[in-house]
Amino acid sequence: MNEKYNNLIESFTFKNGITLKNRVVMSPMTTWSSNDDYTISDEEVKYYKRRVNGVGLVITGCTHVQPNGIGFTHEFAAYDDKFIPSLRKLADVAKSGGAPAVLQVFHAGNKALPSLTPGGEVVSSSAVETEASAFAPSVLPRELSHDEILEVIHAFGETTRRAIEAGYDGVEIHGAHGFLLQNFFSPFYNRRKDEWGGSLENRLRFPLAVVQEMKDVIKKHATKPFILGYRISPDEHEEGGLRMKDTYELINRLIKKEVDYVHASLASALSSKPIDSQDDKTYLELIVEHVNGRVPLMAAGSLLTPDDVATAFEKGLPLAAIGHALIMNPDWIEKVQNGKEDEITKTIKKSKVSELELPEKLWTVIQASGPWFNIEE
Repeated sequence: MNEKYNNLIESFTFKNGITLKNRVVMSPMTTWSSNDDYTISDEEVKYYKRRVNGVGLVITGCTHVQPNGIGFTHEFAAYDDKFIPSLRKLADVAKSGGAPAVLQVFHAGNKALPSLTPGGEVVSSSAVETEASAFAPSVLPRELSHDEILEVIHAFGETTRRAIEAGYDGVEIHGAHGFLLQNFFSPFYNRRKDEWGGSLENRLRFPLAVVQEMKDVIKKHATKPFILGYRISPDEHEEGGLRMKDTYELINRLIKKEVDYVHASLASALSSKPIDSQDDKTYLELIVEHVNGRVPLMAAGSLLTPDDVATAFEKGLPLAAIGHALIMNPDWIEKVQNGKEDEITKTIKKSKVSELELPEKLWTVIQASGPWFNIEE
């Protein structure tokens, strides 16, 4: 193995005692590949089985905590106890490589799919129209009532209990990508006049209540150390949207709540800069500087090669999440450890798709994704 990659395979121990064999994480990625009843498909099992052997931690793709929170077609569900066997099936394969497994949980909020929500109704912090995306149409969501907000908070707790019962080693709250937690945190999407909106303090109330509920459930039900992480998007492109100064305060509050890690989702971990950037510092450099070692920090975003990951670590990042790299190179870690990093590819060859164990629906999305992947014949 090349010595310059030694920092990739260093072990890492969380404050709660859970130890990772290395600092490379399988990033949470949607596979669009559940069965029609929202249970884990055999194709998904094969996909994970092919990729979990080398990494230090596995974070599974997001699962919705309420029926009206689904954000992608064929997204596996966790909103009812009937899904526990399905969740256990995924936990078992996610842990089959010897790494701990974390279940990412979310509510899609204003990015939920009307075609898959009860009555076609989409809910959010406020009735602010959303932009259409590659995955969801533009909609005018309905503002959640106070009692409904409490129900959502409870649903996050119940899904955490199911994760514990299904055998996961932790949960990650998906508070990024414009989903429900970010809908509440965002000054653009949260126009409420009650205690759940307006001031920064009020906009923080919902995400922090979700964190507290999940911590309470972990304390009550977990019989061994259990990870709680939180994923963030640092800012929003809209005029009047989320900016870094608010995100710094969210991070401060998450640290005070004693989450086990904060996960920054970035377009490019090594080069992306804030919307209102005043200098040459990237999101990663700014967040590392702000966190200052107070909580383990993870980042994802176009980390494709071992050089990319090594550079991120040199900038002070403790944990690196790789996603597309693992889709294209299921044995990414093994190649690095065996000195075969030159074999790591940045493209998907159509002739190799069967070897990659890509679920059919995921492969269909990849082919339609434009710049996401380089595809060769």
